[in-house]
Amino acid sequence: MKSMIYYVIAFAAGLGITLQTTLNSKLAKGLGGDPVTAALFSFTAGAFSLGIYALLRGGLMTSLVAIPSQPLWSLAGGLIGACALFSYVVLAPKIGFSALLGLAIVGQLLSSQLIDHFGLLGAIRRPVSFLRLGGMVVMLAGLAVMLFGDRLSARFLQ
Repeated sequence: MKSMIYYVIAFAAGLGITLQTTLNSKLAKGLGGDPVTAALFSFTAGAFSLGIYALLRGGLMTSLVAIPSQPLWSLAGGLIGACALFSYVVLAPKIGFSALLGLAIVGQLLSSQLIDHFGLLGAIRRPVSFLRLGGMVVMLAGLAVMLFGDRLSARFLQ
């Protein structure tokens, strides 16, 4: 039961991503449609918040000293996050929030299955079973219904 809180937190994080995407899109619109500046301000607010937390928690200086010894590729997460946030802000008004986040979630699930299965980037190896692959197929089918269901029903039910 104790680990159930981790699932609740993960679910809340997913809710937060949807809210973040919506807020950043609204911010971009308020900045004259400038998604780059909206993403910059969003990342700045996030970095500032994390900086305050890191200071309060302690150990920040120890971590900062260790940064130069880390492989350069390990810092790519920030670049990938910036690109993802930027693409969310740009794409949300073009394809809609449901399509954007549905596709993003399926992309996350596919890449996480690969990382888990092969233990990439130092992750714990968790082989993918046929049952888990079946779950992915069901999710892909659900995404297809979500993305194309209205068009298909309109075409075939008229």
